[in-house]
Amino acid sequence: MTDTGRMVTMTATDGLMTIGDFARESGLTPKALRLYDDLGLVRPADVDVSSGYRRYDPAQLDRARMVALLRLLGMPLARIKNVLDLSPAQAAQEVEAYWAQVEADTGARRNLVATLVQQLRNEVPTVTTTTPTLHAEYGSSHRQGNRQTQQDALLVMPGLLAVADGSGDSDELARAALSAFAKAGLAGAIAEIAPEVSAALPNQPTSGTTLTAVTITGSTAQITHIGDARVWLVRHGELRQLTHDHTIVAALIETGQLTNEEARAHAHRNLLNRALTPGVVADEATLDLRPGDRLVLTTDGVHSHVDDLGPLLTLDASPQDVADAAAAAVADAGEPDNHTIIVADLS
Repeated sequence: MTDTGRMVTMTATDGLMTIGDFARESGLTPKALRLYDDLGLVRPADVDVSSGYRRYDPAQLDRARMVALLRLLGMPLARIKNVLDLSPAQAAQEVEAYWAQVEADTGARRNLVATLVQQLRNEVPTVTTTTPTLHAEYGSSHRQGNRQTQQDALLVMPGLLAVADGSGDSDELARAALSAFAKAGLAGAIAEIAPEVSAALPNQPTSGTTLTAVTITGSTAQITHIGDARVWLVRHGELRQLTHDHTIVAALIETGQLTNEEARAHAHRNLLNRALTPGVVADEATLDLRPGDRLVLTTDGVHSHVDDLGPLLTLDASPQDVADAAAAAVADAGEPDNHTIIVADLS
């Protein structure tokens, strides 16, 4: 069965698609398609005997997209192969059974986490120290890119750096969230945007936003993170990502259930599993800062479109020059999205 809702590119007189066109239409990468060919999940309709070049029938798109969705659930490849060989009704039962097992495993792991957290908290010593106040020099870039509106927002003020990435119908949601966070913290930000994200059907808000903030007190940074913006630390010339993306594909990559190649071109690679909504639990972390540290905040419009930010964020340059260099790299990549970056050098 073909997908009549999308345009399919035909590149040969026999109606077959090149592997590149098929990859774009199915939400998979050519490398992933080669893997799925080797595993017997999605066999090409034709393979050139001399070059080995693969071509696909448009009728195979539904199967390929099903593989992509099942991988997004974290289903192992061997189990996906079994699902594809079943009737639709049997496949539905198999997917339900798989997810019931995932939920059971998650519940068991949740109990282990609670035990471990309690144990670690009981072992944390009480330390009283006096920390110096660090000076910060800032730089930033805030660009609309090839979007019709600017839904990113940033906040740079003494003791507080924050970015937010809005989506949906409201262009002001991210800015409103950051303004409220500056005044009343996370609870204030949630209260500010709650009417907007609760106005639609249950669990289907028409607007939303991420929020990632770094509050600096003395020489201590408190990170509050929800969504897929990122906080980076450059120390002694080495770059380290301090936050984890709250996306479905990021979670699967971290657990080894999805490869970077599979995730790179996945149609749902930006699907958030956590955003700023009532009841959300933010990631919180504390970091001891040192003179010479560099903190960087980026929205996904930056790090999703520049393959390696390391050489840019570790530049021996002023914070503004670093921000401008990163923005230029996004522009060179076509800047398909709003993109925002904040750079703070501490001394």
